[in-house]
Amino acid sequence: MRQLMFAAFAALVVGAPAWAQSAAPAGQAAPATQPAPPAQSAPVKKTATPDPTHPAHAAAAKPADASTPESRSAAALALSHEPTFDEGTAQRIKEAALSYSDIAVRGGWPTIPADAKFAIGVAGANDDLLRKRLIVTGDLAEDRATGPFDETVVEGIKRFQVRNGLAPTGQMTPRTLAALNMPVQKRIRQLEASLERLQNMNFAFGQRYVVVNIPAAFAEAIENDKVVRRYRVIVGKTEKPSPTLTAEITGVVLNPTWTVPSSIAKTEISAHMRKDPTYLERMHMEVLDAHDTPIDPHSVDWSGAHTPNFTVRQQNGSFNALGAVKIDMPNPYSVYMHDTNQKSLFSDDYRFDSHGCSRVDNVRDLAAWLLQEEMSKWNRPAIDAAIATGAHQEVALPKKVPVAWVYLTAWMTGDQTVQFRNDIYNQDEQLLEATAEEAAFFNQAANHPLTAHMAQ
Repeated sequence: MRQLMFAAFAALVVGAPAWAQSAAPAGQAAPATQPAPPAQSAPVKKTATPDPTHPAHAAAAKPADASTPESRSAAALALSHEPTFDEGTAQRIKEAALSYSDIAVRGGWPTIPADAKFAIGVAGANDDLLRKRLIVTGDLAEDRATGPFDETVVEGIKRFQVRNGLAPTGQMTPRTLAALNMPVQKRIRQLEASLERLQNMNFAFGQRYVVVNIPAAFAEAIENDKVVRRYRVIVGKTEKPSPTLTAEITGVVLNPTWTVPSSIAKTEISAHMRKDPTYLERMHMEVLDAHDTPIDPHSVDWSGAHTPNFTVRQQNGSFNALGAVKIDMPNPYSVYMHDTNQKSLFSDDYRFDSHGCSRVDNVRDLAAWLLQEEMSKWNRPAIDAAIATGAHQEVALPKKVPVAWVYLTAWMTGDQTVQFRNDIYNQDEQLLEATAEEAAFFNQAANHPLTAHMAQ
């Protein structure tokens, strides 16, 4: 795929610009300031920018104008109605890959020195270099190629930060510098991997559907091809990754109980019980046999050496790990979307902390949107009132809503904005290597003498 992309633009090469000739090779490794693990590893200071997850902000946002970088400000991008995943995403990723291949054959982009200093009102040796870097990827208008570090550059940095899932501070943070210096070939590989995943997906888009993009740690409720709700989510840890899947949301559970997966019961619950025999009681958990009959926790082997032949269930309530809402979406991985009693986790920029399920910020709002076809009964006040009773209640959706959990580290939205996120699970290269090996195998098989003989 990459060879085709480079070949398509080889005729367009007009010579690398001066800054590209002096820059480090496009394939050089990212600077030492790149964070580890390979995703949004350290929380960054919050800024007073509009919250794209707030329904009121999302509703007030206007589609971005793609005519110039400056007309698509960081704030406009953060509040965009454009979906991450829709029926045109695959084609747009192809277009983005071609565009970035063009950038590659023209010399890539300049590397910003790790020790470069930038401050408003203070002239710096790398001010023009930073401007050129932002211009290459459309984060700054082409007629702003020279000048000091000013508010125009700050807005360009903010726009770049939004496109890369960073807090839009406008400051040259270590993580911003690492993203700016990411080689163009790496960005192309991300686009290729994302495209490969989408080409292997079979998702039935509907008028209303939900998407969770795992690397971005966001969920989108999409209606009539526009994002009407956007929520922060907490997805799987690197050692317990959330799966990619397509399914249908079938219902909403209010005040759910939590049936602990056997893997967690064997490891984490057993470890707690060995240290503290009162743990289950304190956590409002009970042990059940195969017939859902309660049994004495002290009669259970908590050594963790064997697969549990019992079930651990946590009662519903404010202490419940699923919080007040669970969204049912039957799938082979037994994962789902739910509330949490640890709401502070949503304020973190690094939101990869679950066992595979997706915890959703303001999930009651999402539940109300899912149930809105019965708005007369299940609007937000009705959901809040039902939760306040403490009673366990299962509400079936009048019409199932498609849901997709996708793993896109690179994509382009309908307003031509290219977005990147870190490959939190290190899956991009694994996928592309496997795809290359498969292609090589079939190519070798096609050229085998026996194959040629059979073709005759």
